[in-house]
Amino acid sequence: MAASTPVRHAWRALLGLLIIIAVLAGINALGVYVFQKSSWTPELALDLQGGTQIILQASTPDGTAPTQDQMDQAATIIRQRVDASGVGEADITTQAGNQIVVQIPGQADEETRKRIEASAQLQLRAVLHADSPANSFIGDDGVATPYPTPDPTLPATPTVPPTDGSDLNWITPALQAQFYAYDCSDPANDPANAPKDQPLITCEADGSIKYILGPVELDGSSIDDATYGQNSQNGQWEVRLTFDGEGTEAFTAVSTRLFGMQPPRNQFAFVLDGDVISAPRMNAVITDGRPAISGSFTQESAKVLADQLKYGALPLSFTVVSSDTISATLGTQQLQIGLIAGLIGLALVALYSLIGYRALGFVIIASLVVMAIITYLAICILAWRMGFRLSLAGVAGIIVSIGFTADSFIVYFERIRDELRDGKSITGAVEDGWDRAKRTIFISKSVNVLAAVVLYILADATVKGFAFTLGLTTIIDVLIFIVFTHPVMQLLARTKFFGDGHPLSGMDPEALGAVYRGRAQFRAPAAAGGKGQAARRAKSRSEAERRQTIAERKQAELTAAKAGADPSDATKEGDR
Repeated sequence: MAASTPVRHAWRALLGLLIIIAVLAGINALGVYVFQKSSWTPELALDLQGGTQIILQASTPDGTAPTQDQMDQAATIIRQRVDASGVGEADITTQAGNQIVVQIPGQADEETRKRIEASAQLQLRAVLHADSPANSFIGDDGVATPYPTPDPTLPATPTVPPTDGSDLNWITPALQAQFYAYDCSDPANDPANAPKDQPLITCEADGSIKYILGPVELDGSSIDDATYGQNSQNGQWEVRLTFDGEGTEAFTAVSTRLFGMQPPRNQFAFVLDGDVISAPRMNAVITDGRPAISGSFTQESAKVLADQLKYGALPLSFTVVSSDTISATLGTQQLQIGLIAGLIGLALVALYSLIGYRALGFVIIASLVVMAIITYLAICILAWRMGFRLSLAGVAGIIVSIGFTADSFIVYFERIRDELRDGKSITGAVEDGWDRAKRTIFISKSVNVLAAVVLYILADATVKGFAFTLGLTTIIDVLIFIVFTHPVMQLLARTKFFGDGHPLSGMDPEALGAVYRGRAQFRAPAAAGGKGQAARRAKSRSEAERRQTIAERKQAELTAAKAGADPSDATKEGDR
């Protein structure tokens, strides 16, 4: 019963490996066919698929480092700007604590670059008019026109000078015509850079309502803080603002004016980059500079609005660190070169394995194939769940991992061969070699993972891909070593080909120099029984002498001197 325990363990490990592969494939299949957000091919980074990468570095007026909340909100605002420009599949991330990396497929035009590099603008404007974007202009003939072209001859200057931000004299015939012609879904309509002292035509961020707003009366710099919480009386989520001294004074005047007006002129719009993110009604005169915005908020939506108001006018300025454009053709060439380099490396490892380890080389090749399958599925899943994109540096990390993985097999197989030189059976050598090799391999892989983690944390975006794939493949390498390589060796050791030490198996005890009887104790080979046997014995003796340690060599010389023989005539025991 005991003899079959390693066999049962090997089959259980291989079954577990099949389950792992099936689970990974199933998870990715869900992403592809159910959620339709994954793919059976890895997502490629900018340097491989082509596009534009802009790295912005943030700085504050007082020179202090920006907080992570500020950086996250800035990244969100930039993402909204890029999306508003009609660019799809953009990737906006933060790095190094003060940088924002914007990656856009294709070549970004100058307008998109300006959107990305501009500082965020939060404005507070009174609502003059609001309507559904679906409502059409009705002409004198009774015909509805969805978005009529404005008549350029209409008056654009108020006949009566407006007295405040809620004065309807701001709405001139030309502005009224522009309002009807304004299409909320048209990216060409960019209200973000409208003059602060003029009325503004814009929409809710989701395009549900179209507005005419008065001039800017406050901006985001007047907001000291914005928090969210539940109302103590009704339990509803609300957003609470705190204005600074000047903002409190200005908001007192605004709330006094708006309170009591008829809708929608009793509303005050918060405008972020030209879009209305909230337009609450003024339900009271607020003199303490601490208004609260209530409505049908959830905890998440209240948090989002609080963050937008708190960081909407970030005291951050951005400097363009780098702006690179990579053609799709160049990206394809780089990918092809990377794949060719990987195939060459894989072929060299396979060739060396077959030459040096004979049939054992096929175990190395099979392990690399299994590792490639798991790595491929993992990268596809990470692209779906984490937005990971395979860069040229990532490809380099995978190529390097081929050599690191081969190192594990070499350590393991050499330990097995050492046990065979000690005179152990094939099955015993596999088990004892595993016990000795796994400690060395685990320590080695731990160092690799630690180096990858440190490199990922400290390096910039161009190197993070290398560190990530190196760490990922190292972990998968350890997994393959445990659940595939060793179990396969346990099973092969019990076959006739490997168990009998066939010369082509790579585990022939005689070819490995297993002709000693104990450590530092030597015996002469048996009398020659033919040229073939003499040649094999000479090869075995040469192998034994080559692997003899310094201590064993000294012991051999001492033993040979006492016996009056040439030390080279003694065959060494072998190195553990």
